[in-house]
Amino acid sequence: MTKKSNSKNKKAIMPWLDAYPDGISWGDSFKDTSMVSVFDEIVKKYPDNPCTDFLGAIISYGEMGEMTNRFAAGLKAKGYGKGDRIGIYLPNIPYYVAAYFAILKIGATVVNFNPLYTVDEVRFQAGDASISAMITLDIKRLYDKISELVDDDTIETIIVCPFADMLTGFKSIMYKMFKSSGIASVTSSDRVLLWDDLCNNDGSFTPASIDLNNDIALLQYTGGTTGTPKGSMLTHANIAISVRQTLRWCPQLDEGNERIMGILPFFHVFAMTTVLNFGIATGSLMILLPKFEQPLAAKTFSRTGATIMPGVPTLYKALMDYEDMDADSLSELKFCISGGAPLPLEVRLEFEKFSGCTLVEGYGLSETAAIVSCNPFIGEPKENSVGQPVPGTIVSIRSLDDPAEELPVGESGEICVKGPQVMKGYWNRPNATERTFSGDYFRTGDVGYFDDDGFIYIIDRIKDMIICSGYKVYPRRIEDALYEHPAIAETTVIGIKDEYRGEAPKAFIVLKKGHSASQEEIMQHLEQRISKIELPEEIEFRDQLPKTIIGKLSKKDLREQQDQA
Repeated sequence: MTKKSNSKNKKAIMPWLDAYPDGISWGDSFKDTSMVSVFDEIVKKYPDNPCTDFLGAIISYGEMGEMTNRFAAGLKAKGYGKGDRIGIYLPNIPYYVAAYFAILKIGATVVNFNPLYTVDEVRFQAGDASISAMITLDIKRLYDKISELVDDDTIETIIVCPFADMLTGFKSIMYKMFKSSGIASVTSSDRVLLWDDLCNNDGSFTPASIDLNNDIALLQYTGGTTGTPKGSMLTHANIAISVRQTLRWCPQLDEGNERIMGILPFFHVFAMTTVLNFGIATGSLMILLPKFEQPLAAKTFSRTGATIMPGVPTLYKALMDYEDMDADSLSELKFCISGGAPLPLEVRLEFEKFSGCTLVEGYGLSETAAIVSCNPFIGEPKENSVGQPVPGTIVSIRSLDDPAEELPVGESGEICVKGPQVMKGYWNRPNATERTFSGDYFRTGDVGYFDDDGFIYIIDRIKDMIICSGYKVYPRRIEDALYEHPAIAETTVIGIKDEYRGEAPKAFIVLKKGHSASQEEIMQHLEQRISKIELPEEIEFRDQLPKTIIGKLSKKDLREQQDQA
């Protein structure tokens, strides 16, 4: 790090320092801690405060603390502890909160799984992580997949949670009456353990001794959008400090009184940090939705008056597009943060007008425990920027040809990150770990640049870059130009094979309801905004575009569809 006395070099390397938000210090140190300590402190401080709201069923912090300790004691009694990796195959439900912190308390490692994964996807990740047990629900579509993996010895043990027990009394009765065909028939055995049996104790156990900077709290698998998913090894210090960084970025929080809308799935690193860990660290009520449905989300906003919401761009747009969404039910929102995908300026401005709430864009990755940078909540965010590095984080723009060469302000290169939230490396992949680091800096694979105030602008993923006749074309630049067209609701651009140019851009477009546009009109719109080499070779109109589980437009699926066409 540059010495403070050398202000010229400091400005060149860390331009954000002289333009940081008022009241936030970039250079403060972080005390080593763990989310286990944070959890226990909050439970002790706010035992009667509501911790989770699951479809109207409330669990207090005191009750969540007891549930967590009982499950941790049950796991310990079965021999689980340090060195074990335990999978969580759950939607957003209170069991998830208790399981997550119980696993951390016994010194084991959490491995997150997407509940929508196919059997083969679960099999790959479970085998790669060598998990000892998997926690899931007694819902057939989940349980049956995991049971299959127990039968073929991919997974040693399955721990089954009763879904109905998390509902209010009336809803639980109705669920058992009318959804019985979807409930799995589960019989306890040496390899099939029941949540209730494991929790049948007094909650007494000896917590594990944790090496905060070396013990792995979480294996967070990358999305696999450009290749085989890899497990990012996040330490206890990584995930706890990431939350501390987020807290410092939000000094206006009212601890113990916030209500966080938990629509994003916990298994994703963005929600894990900004809903689960952030919610616990602030003693907030976490409003959990097992999946996103517009009617349920609208009713939940009206019922709860959420004050904070992390989301992805498609989520904010879906809320606005739902005809029964009452803007008044969003009136208590203090701020929202968008991540996971580029936030179109039009979506940000429309949502802020619709809700009256500030919406800022941030940036992060699985490998950085979610947060690298964010626009300020106080003051004006910069259009199309992902903000400044959060406290304690150094972002360096490096040459695409030489990752050791740092580039000056204004020049585009690979975004590289150094900070206390950056992972130790990839699980069982030393070669991949070596390739993705340049010294102490994690290479994100994203291309971007700084402005004079240290705000980061992302141009695109390196792997999404299209080489047209030897020229580098970035899909995001084309997408940003397309979003300026008033008829376009959603769009994404990929590279396709082209006999003449090698590769060429192809745009996929969903039009807004009640709007129309021809290919010729779209091309005329683009010709005024981008260069000739960037113009799409093809434009395909669709009713909808494929999305990932968190709502991010999926280029991977479109490439696969294109290859099969």
